[in-house]
Amino acid sequence: MLFSSIEFIFVFLPITLIGYFLLCKHKNLTPIVFWLICCSLFFYAYWDLPYILLLLFSIMVNFLFGKSLMVDQRKLTLTIGIIFNLSLIGVFKYIDFLIGSSNFIFDLNTQPASIILPLAISFFTFQQIAYLVDVFRGDVKDTTIFQYIFFVSFFPQLIAGPIVHHKEIIPQLNNQNRDRNEIVTNLLTGLSFFIIGLMKKVLVADSIGIYADSLFSNPTDQTPGLIYSWIGVLAFSFQIYFDFSGYSDMAIGLARMLGIKLPDNFESPYKANNIIDFWRRWHITLSRFLKTYLYIPLGGNRLGEKRRYLNILITMLLGGLWHGAAWTFVFWGFLHGTFLIINHAWKLMKTKLGLQRESTSLTSIAISRAVTLLSVTIAWVFFRSDNWSDAFSILKGLIGLNGVTLPIYLAKSQEYLHVLSSLIDIKLVQTPPYQIQTLIALVILGIIVLFLPNTRQITTWVNNSSHIFGVKIKLLYFMAISASALAVLLVIFVRHGSPNDFIYMVF
Repeated sequence: MLFSSIEFIFVFLPITLIGYFLLCKHKNLTPIVFWLICCSLFFYAYWDLPYILLLLFSIMVNFLFGKSLMVDQRKLTLTIGIIFNLSLIGVFKYIDFLIGSSNFIFDLNTQPASIILPLAISFFTFQQIAYLVDVFRGDVKDTTIFQYIFFVSFFPQLIAGPIVHHKEIIPQLNNQNRDRNEIVTNLLTGLSFFIIGLMKKVLVADSIGIYADSLFSNPTDQTPGLIYSWIGVLAFSFQIYFDFSGYSDMAIGLARMLGIKLPDNFESPYKANNIIDFWRRWHITLSRFLKTYLYIPLGGNRLGEKRRYLNILITMLLGGLWHGAAWTFVFWGFLHGTFLIINHAWKLMKTKLGLQRESTSLTSIAISRAVTLLSVTIAWVFFRSDNWSDAFSILKGLIGLNGVTLPIYLAKSQEYLHVLSSLIDIKLVQTPPYQIQTLIALVILGIIVLFLPNTRQITTWVNNSSHIFGVKIKLLYFMAISASALAVLLVIFVRHGSPNDFIYMVF
């Protein structure tokens, strides 16, 4: 049941909200928690009923580990708890990856286990590892079984994050303001986030994803040319941007409707001035997890620059593996680790030369953002490709080694292409209309992500508005009503085809 599906929008969500609003009238918090747990478990079970037992098993075991750590903060207990979680994700997510790698290295013929990947196992496993570490450190003093089940299974953030801490959720649950005005404000604010996220997912990500799929489905046989390769790669770059941004907005919106404020997980990452800045903006809670529970325990930057760079590389390699059980994901992590090392080394060199201040000139900022975005886009090739052959075929296409197909109207300038054609294969053909339309769409999307405000900035401005057309009323109400009308149009759009899965659901 996707957030963008008809059954979610018109059945599950209204029933969940009605139950929540009715229970808000009572002073006792327990019925609200129990209702949201039931809704969340049903939401998960709707995907694959048997795996709800796996989720509950993981929750119960980790709850018991947590209780044990609250009584006696033994490192052995924490270690066993972490091993349990890593073993769980290892069996269900990485067993076939290990079998395939062993077959290749040792020339074996072991058959894959072909285990179906449980939904969101990476997210709820990392979240519970963080919980156990927080308990061990004394950051969590006590929690009830119902609070813990709610913390792990809360449906807005269950399938693709954000990866939250216990202290970010449970105190909100215990201190909910169930004043009528607060409930209405939460509903309208959440609705605004949800609708904006729905537009990003349905109207942009799913639409532009067609062109990415066209390239990445079988690039080795296609030997894609320069323009076709760049269209496909940029299409995926914007697809994953709007897909994950859309999910993050929808998750924040859904939780806000239910009185919970989730942490930001996406903050205009393509506006980043460098790769360090990119990882402060992209999948913020995953970056926080990797830094807090992996990079810093490895030694962080406390053991000298060389060790710091090694720690960065190890962290990003494991971050790449977390995204997917394939060597292409590991290499994607390696690329980002390398980019981060270069970025840190560059900053260190500038410091030693007395050039600590960042340039604020438009030219410098434009170059920095262009280099960062180009690096991220090239790395996406390995993230999206099914295998090495596909990735390198696309990379060859990006630099013109598979040939360049240009519009036939450039025939008049063919003499100027003579020198270039001696280096690479250039063909003049009738340009398919979709390529021109797609290029225009990509330019528009580039303008949106690079220059327009993000959802958080828009809703903050809306909340701060006091009147519209001279009438003293929060613009938020007007926006929410307009967004609701737009939602009907979006649902009509969705009904013409099955909604696509969120990209991060497979991790």
